[in-house]
Amino acid sequence: MRDELIAEMRGRMEQNDNSVSMPHGPYKYFDRYIENAEHELYVRTRLDGSGEEILFDENKEAERFEYFDIGDMVQSPDHSMLLWSVDTNGSEFYTLFIRDLKTGKDKNYCINRVDSVIWANNQTLFYAQLDEYHRSMQIFKHVLNTDPKHDVLVFEEKDDRFYCGVDVSLSGEYVFIDTSMNDQDEVWYIPTATLDAAPALIQPRKEGLEYSVEHQGDRFIIVTNAGGATDFKLVETPVHSAAMKHWVDLVPHCPGHLIEDYVVFKNWVIWLELVNALPQLAYMNKSGKIVRLGFDEQAFSLGLYDGFEYDTNSLIYTYSSPTTPTQTFGFNLQSQQRDLLKQTTIPSGHNSSDYVTERISVLSHDGAKVPVTLLYHKNTRLDGAAPALLYGYGSYGHSVDAGFRHERLVIIDRGFVLAIAHVRGGQEKGRHWYEDAKFERKQNSFKDFNAVGEALIELNYCAPNKLVSVGGSAGGLLVAASMNLKPELYAAVIAHVPFVDVLNTMLDDSLPGTPGEFTQWGNPIESKDAFDTICGYAPYENVQAQEYPAIYVSAGVSDPRVTYWEPAKWVAKLRATKTDNNIVLLKTNMSSGHFGKTGRFASLDDDAQSYAFAIAITS
Repeated sequence: MRDELIAEMRGRMEQNDNSVSMPHGPYKYFDRYIENAEHELYVRTRLDGSGEEILFDENKEAERFEYFDIGDMVQSPDHSMLLWSVDTNGSEFYTLFIRDLKTGKDKNYCINRVDSVIWANNQTLFYAQLDEYHRSMQIFKHVLNTDPKHDVLVFEEKDDRFYCGVDVSLSGEYVFIDTSMNDQDEVWYIPTATLDAAPALIQPRKEGLEYSVEHQGDRFIIVTNAGGATDFKLVETPVHSAAMKHWVDLVPHCPGHLIEDYVVFKNWVIWLELVNALPQLAYMNKSGKIVRLGFDEQAFSLGLYDGFEYDTNSLIYTYSSPTTPTQTFGFNLQSQQRDLLKQTTIPSGHNSSDYVTERISVLSHDGAKVPVTLLYHKNTRLDGAAPALLYGYGSYGHSVDAGFRHERLVIIDRGFVLAIAHVRGGQEKGRHWYEDAKFERKQNSFKDFNAVGEALIELNYCAPNKLVSVGGSAGGLLVAASMNLKPELYAAVIAHVPFVDVLNTMLDDSLPGTPGEFTQWGNPIESKDAFDTICGYAPYENVQAQEYPAIYVSAGVSDPRVTYWEPAKWVAKLRATKTDNNIVLLKTNMSSGHFGKTGRFASLDDDAQSYAFAIAITS
């Protein structure tokens, strides 16, 4: 069955495929896949399409490795150099290399344990470096052709709850250093004209204050929740008077309109809003006139490209829906003309009208209305006999989009109904949707998820004995804790790299992510209430002598986010405690980490195994 599913998935993938080219100075840059190749080529041409150069062939670089994941790959401002970083075991410790594009050879040195990295100018890089605890606490400056041992420490974070990152404004005029945790940010800046200057602080951190910064002309454009802007707002402030007391509203806070992403060009500000679990695209010119673009389908996904060009009127964005393969559009912000730049094609054939997408709302235990995105084949009878796959995440404010995933069609074509439960813990309905599933309210995520599962059965989308839940990482926590509450609801549960040992993880502040997670889950080291709350839902602590559904669990041996022993000990406890004879499978990837196998074809095996399991259990 896995082989059959993989063959179908591969049949839906273009063997030879180029991404949309992105202009940058005298060149256009893009990625390319070639037939049977697992990895991409990084390519450029002149603006007229001539003079093609293959700058980097991931396939050649990956030949010696079973796992090969590129972190950053960016050309220098003068187009003579290429920085690239790679992780070859799934540990997310990336090594940075610098390649001369004239010779095609890397410098005779590398920099280890690099997180984010940027070009500040043609000779200078800034990078964040991970410590032995996998925490990004320091920002360094590196000058080309000098020994990395002499790199200058530009910024150091002392609070191990915070992580540092580095970025450069699209204008190229400022380096930004941000240090952040779940619900608190602090941003510093350095003009690229004076890279030896000490970082200047925009606004000191304080509890609950979140903000991010971009540059436009003589002002910074900031997205922030300051002043009670729960769903965030856009403000402006003079570059040389950047503190919060100088912030002036540019796009005022609008409850229920969560600002999720933004791009700043020389004359434009563009942003994505989430409104009732659906995205919408908005933009404004320097006069302040706001325009919003509408889309017709019941459920869909949008994505913004910032590209390389600052002085441009051309926006590139993507659109897809559960039934519509990804379309990439160029949009002229002045003329409002929209051009289709790329339509993802399905070589084996795809007719969107063969599939149905619905958006329904389900009442949870306390009356909250949970959005649910549904996808099924038009020939699937909704008579209460179909199997269903119920997916969710529900943590960290991560909102699950309703985009196209060709892999899912193999199971949809076999009569499954796919349901995406946009449960609390995400931000699909605004910031309050996230806040209402933190700390002592975390149970709302699990109860929302079970309410959706029950509704699928009550509304005849699913047979009572054919509901399969699936989630990964914190979504693995979601499906595991939901199963503990109502094991009889599910025929099977699929949990990928699941965060199931929440209590013990949060009691060990030497683990990479624990200190920064206290504002997400609570601090059981210092608070008995937090200890009791987490203990009340942590899947490992709540395994009981009862019947459970069939369970398939995956883990990654080098995973720094959910250590492999979490799913291993959970599976062991389930096997030792449960009272049924249903199967419990554990698959540990011995050469990868949190995100499974790398390579566009190799990675299909993880999906195929999950879907084959779901099909087998519900047949």
